Amino acid sequence: MSRAFLRVLFVSIAVLCASPAVSGAAEPQPAHGIAMHGQPRYAPGFSHFDYADPSAPKGGVFRNAAVGTFDTLNPFIVRGRAALGLGYVSESLMQRSWDEPFSLYGLIAESITVPDDRSWVEFTLRPNARWHDGVPITPADVLFSWRTLRDHGRPNHRSYYGKVERAERTGERGIRFTFKPSAKASADPDAPGDREMPLIMGLMPILPEHAWTTREFDRTTLEPLLGSGPYRVARFEPGRSIVYERVPDYWGRDLAVNRGQYNFAEIRYDYYRDDGVALEAFKAGAYDFRRETDPAKWATGYDFPAARDGRVTLELLPHGRPEPMRALIFNTRRPHFADRTVREALGYALDFDWMNRTLFHGAYRRTASYYPNSELAASGPPGAAELKVLEPFRDTLPWQVFGPAYVPPATDGSGPAGLRGNLRKAQDLLAKAGWTVRDGQLRDAGGAAFEFEILLVSASDEKVALEFARALQRIGVTAKVRTVDSAQYQARLESFDFDMTLNRWTSTLSPGNEQIYYWGSEAAAWEGSRNYPGIRSPAVDALANSLATAVDRDDLVARARALDRALTWGHYVIPLFHLTADHVAYWSGLKRPAVTPVYGMVIDAWWMAE
Repeated sequence: MSRAFLRVLFVSIAVLCASPAVSGAAEPQPAHGIAMHGQPRYAPGFSHFDYADPSAPKGGVFRNAAVGTFDTLNPFIVRGRAALGLGYVSESLMQRSWDEPFSLYGLIAESITVPDDRSWVEFTLRPNARWHDGVPITPADVLFSWRTLRDHGRPNHRSYYGKVERAERTGERGIRFTFKPSAKASADPDAPGDREMPLIMGLMPILPEHAWTTREFDRTTLEPLLGSGPYRVARFEPGRSIVYERVPDYWGRDLAVNRGQYNFAEIRYDYYRDDGVALEAFKAGAYDFRRETDPAKWATGYDFPAARDGRVTLELLPHGRPEPMRALIFNTRRPHFADRTVREALGYALDFDWMNRTLFHGAYRRTASYYPNSELAASGPPGAAELKVLEPFRDTLPWQVFGPAYVPPATDGSGPAGLRGNLRKAQDLLAKAGWTVRDGQLRDAGGAAFEFEILLVSASDEKVALEFARALQRIGVTAKVRTVDSAQYQARLESFDFDMTLNRWTSTLSPGNEQIYYWGSEAAAWEGSRNYPGIRSPAVDALANSLATAVDRDDLVARARALDRALTWGHYVIPLFHLTADHVAYWSGLKRPAVTPVYGMVIDAWWMAE
């Protein structure tokens, strides 16, 4: 046999062994970014995000406001109420862009590697990434962060990071996370596993192992944490104010994901006892920027000299993100509210149309979805893709889920007279559930009166709760409105110590694993979770789990709409209302970029005029 023939044979064998057809798949390659679906918007080597101006001047003090108080500088645990702004101190492996539904680009990590099935993810750290004390960020820090947050972090962190089966160092600067095999979240045997986990790991906060050797992680603290971000805590008064200073030698200042952002020399938060006081402080020039969420205040509270002469700018900034689902939330752990029919009945007592006309200057839209103001909101009858997702649960979900999308009860806006028809429907439903009016009081078969408390934290919410309570009184239900301070409210909310409360959930254009934290049966028992209603539904569990398995954008939208139908027709809340643009007011020294991304304005890209 000739040497030439042997050479050809060996080369042929090598080619066959390296061929994807033989190996089964191409070897995954490191990438600068990752999108939940499709390709990232920004190509390798991009210079900055479009909504940031790289020529923005640096300097100045940005003064902001917060309502309430704080008692800890550790934002990663359930205990305590953390100060605002601590996200400026800590960083994650990757940075999210706000002009895409869900895409990440390298921050502490210079690259990300994932296989097609996303069963694992590997990050390679930047060699120049540093903590504020100059110590390099290492794979050991990443592994420490994962273990610590998995074991001692907030419930959502424990849930997410508990899905990692194995974590290991790969080379000098690499870390690989291999995920547990996913139980199929739908009846489709061909459904993929959780495709969101590589992105969730990319957003994991990274903690310095060397700074925690003598400290207990799960305790509140007023000792500033060591971080790696663009700012660090400069000074604070517990519960009253906190100031962050820009780190002059911040290691990541020239990265594309940061260019044109973090322009202020200092960022200050002052705390106020209520929002009315905070508004008056803004008008007096005590702070620079205010996002107004109360249309009544927007309509009547901003006619002051600085706004009239141009020193304060008032703007409506449209966006394309889902608005928060803000609602009166039933605690279904309470016997009164365990019955879906009872919950549906009480929803008829909320007269949105009258309140919007008389209290809010007609500025609000009624919320009818858990993803309002977005394509994720269910509308009309379910399409074929939604029905495919819903069909396995036909026997366990309310029949209405398979018909037209939920629409909240409406009135003619005339007040008590216009609400009579809805209250009659409420009475009929309550009677069906075994409640009858005796001596002017709604009572169950045993004679117990229907009474409950509406727990609030903001005085501005009282007008909605009080109007609702007055309407309930007309059908024999006693609802007492109680407003407490922020510390007490947070403690009671996290331990589910309430009958009804007014709160909200915020979702992105790419809902995923966080929805389990919001609606999952296991989360209903986790202290500090956001399953405030205590939803325990295998169908909702499966639908929420399935979001992270969506193979493309159309699939995600169909699954989100299916979940939306299950939640709205479950009557776990009484939806309130939302705006469709950000109402902002700011003093003339503050400037913003020309581009507003789909998620709305990004304050980190603003700057102070020179």
